[in-house]
Amino acid sequence: MSLLWIAFAILLLPALWLLVSPLRRAAAVGAAQRDFEANDRSADQNLAIYRRRLASLEAALERGDIDQARFEEDRLELERSLLEDTESLGRAPLKPSAAGRLVVPVVMVAVVVASVFWYQHEGAEGDLALLEVRQEVVNHPDGSMAMMIERLEEQAARQPGNPNVWMMLFPLYRDAGRADQASDALERLIEIEGRHASLLGQLAQVEFFAADRRFTEEVQALVDETLALDSSQPTVLGILGIEAFDRGDYEAAIDHWRRAIAGMDDPASGQALREGIRVAQQRLGVAPEEREQAAAEGPGIHVRVSLDDALADRVDDDAAVFVVARDMEGDLPPLAVARLRLGDLPADLVLDDTRAMSPEASLSRVSQARLVVRVSPSGEATPQAGDLFGDREGVPVGGIDGAPVEVVIDRVFE
Repeated sequence: MSLLWIAFAILLLPALWLLVSPLRRAAAVGAAQRDFEANDRSADQNLAIYRRRLASLEAALERGDIDQARFEEDRLELERSLLEDTESLGRAPLKPSAAGRLVVPVVMVAVVVASVFWYQHEGAEGDLALLEVRQEVVNHPDGSMAMMIERLEEQAARQPGNPNVWMMLFPLYRDAGRADQASDALERLIEIEGRHASLLGQLAQVEFFAADRRFTEEVQALVDETLALDSSQPTVLGILGIEAFDRGDYEAAIDHWRRAIAGMDDPASGQALREGIRVAQQRLGVAPEEREQAAAEGPGIHVRVSLDDALADRVDDDAAVFVVARDMEGDLPPLAVARLRLGDLPADLVLDDTRAMSPEASLSRVSQARLVVRVSPSGEATPQAGDLFGDREGVPVGGIDGAPVEVVIDRVFE
């Protein structure tokens, strides 16, 4: 942290130098101005012009070119003009060159204080403190989860308005079995960040497991609010699948878990749900391989996905690749969803009813589909600027034994 403040001080030095530099030139500028005023002959020149014009008027009066009334009128005009010129030359006395020297250090102090105040409110000093805490615990020979929680709790007391503190604390509380504190941390995070679907889903999950996997009124309210914001929120779909599994509704559990997997960013969580699907299929009395084979014999699309060479260096091999089949009109949810890694491309896969997100929207219900393949460096299921994509329109849905449909990722999402 001390290095950061040293860097700030170095950056402030040019600004302070600009404030001080006028004082260094003040004496020379004052002397030059006094010399200019001492040698200024503008008043003498104006007086000489007045005298010449007055002499001309007197000569005209003697010759009879003008009468006395005209003479008096022109003379008054000359005097008025001389008075105005003289007034415009009047100058306030020069102040000493040392005048105002106290203002400069005051301004310098104000600049430093304002910079520090602005950074403390708008900068990332708190996040840097969190990074130092994490590095301290990781590098400590006796570093542990308890030590990490203790250090983060100290930071929470110092910067309670920093959402990143609570973002780091709540999963530690959850993994340590401290459900009440995990809920409190999530509620503080929601107060700061707002009632977003992802945060509400996490809170619903914590409350669900704290209630021994039961849907209490509080859990149900959180689930309803989350689904109203995002009907495909994977965390909530996951606990809906668990609740359905616990009461023996294995078909509903499989449906919820498949939809959750389609929107998940965590491969480990996705694998856990796939294992849950396998167990649910066994409970239904059908072996998973037989179930998948039966579905594969139905209509589907054999797809080959590849990446255009011109975009090969834009994202890492670990970037998520979403392969989605949609109905041509765009009225239904995704009919089939598969997820790959960019490093797996080029790849062949089959989209069929086993990859459907819900029984109401599957490939077997349409004769043609639109294929959309999107590369997401962030791993988010929602399209974002900078994602890569490719698509194919009007792809027939039928047998999967023929040549695959080629989809090339060749564009950037704006």
